[in-house]
Amino acid sequence: MNKEKVMVGLSGGIDSSVTAYLLKQQGFQVEGVYLKLHNRSDGYHESNLNYIDGVAKFLGIKYHILDLSQKFKKEVYDYFVNSYIDGTTPNPCVKCNRQIKFGAMLDFAKENGASFLATGHYVKTDGKFFYVADDLSKDQSYFLSQVPKEAIPYMMFPLSNFKKEDIIKLGANLDVVYKKITEKNESQEICFVETIYTDIVKKHANIDIEGDVLDENGNIVGKHKGYAHYTIGKRKGFSVKGAQEPHFVTKLNPNNNTIVVGKKPSLEINEVIAQELNMYIDDKKFSCGVKLRYRSNTIPCKVKIEDDKAYISLKEPAFGVASGQLAVFYDGNKVIGSAFIKSTK
Repeated sequence: MNKEKVMVGLSGGIDSSVTAYLLKQQGFQVEGVYLKLHNRSDGYHESNLNYIDGVAKFLGIKYHILDLSQKFKKEVYDYFVNSYIDGTTPNPCVKCNRQIKFGAMLDFAKENGASFLATGHYVKTDGKFFYVADDLSKDQSYFLSQVPKEAIPYMMFPLSNFKKEDIIKLGANLDVVYKKITEKNESQEICFVETIYTDIVKKHANIDIEGDVLDENGNIVGKHKGYAHYTIGKRKGFSVKGAQEPHFVTKLNPNNNTIVVGKKPSLEINEVIAQELNMYIDDKKFSCGVKLRYRSNTIPCKVKIEDDKAYISLKEPAFGVASGQLAVFYDGNKVIGSAFIKSTK
């Protein structure tokens, strides 16, 4: 019996449930923790806790309920809302991983005598760096790249070498609870959004104010339903007089409630300036690959870090890059750092 205690972040889904199962099979002392982060009207927490209770009883482990709703509101929810009001595109899961899951939840695990915190994320670590998971379709290294390097030695990801189909098969070992957790839908990327993001923002600001659509020369060419309804690269939901080709949002102007649109070539960018750096290497100049969105391809680039900003020169053009999103730096399959996009050109 391995005497080390591992705290497992349990969400109620199959990934975290199988994580707890694997660690128990490996002889660790396993305890679970469920994070209560927000309030939803659709029985979200009740449903999750029902599944967790079944898994915990089957595995013979205890679990905790950790209420971090106040910290979550400040660090994640308010940031999410204010980003759209400010005309940028937020990445709440990245903030949550840094401040909540591998911040406050890790602190809780340590306070309760755990040597490690384990989650059902698909990502690898050697205790110093994150690496891309074997299942590229599920890889979450992008979303963990803002986690402080001091936290990495305490993290475990038992699913890192598995494919999703393997996890579903392993879930069969959970017997009576297997059918329930495999019938659940995949977790939403943004757990507190029940429908669409604008429903959240509308609770805090009037975003349904019609405004002008401008071309790249500042001429009024149409109307839109309110700038916060749009993100960079969006091509629907606004009018452009006489347009024969698709037009895309290239800029948002919250101060005067206008959006700028153009044809696809106008979305092309070759340079990015990013801030709020979280680096795992000390180099100030280096070549690497960069992802500018979670589902985007990795683009070769050169990076210069100066005055707490990353100046990124792309070797291939990127399209539809939004301020507020994350630029993640990769050396092959290794994550070497990340920063939030401030501006592009």
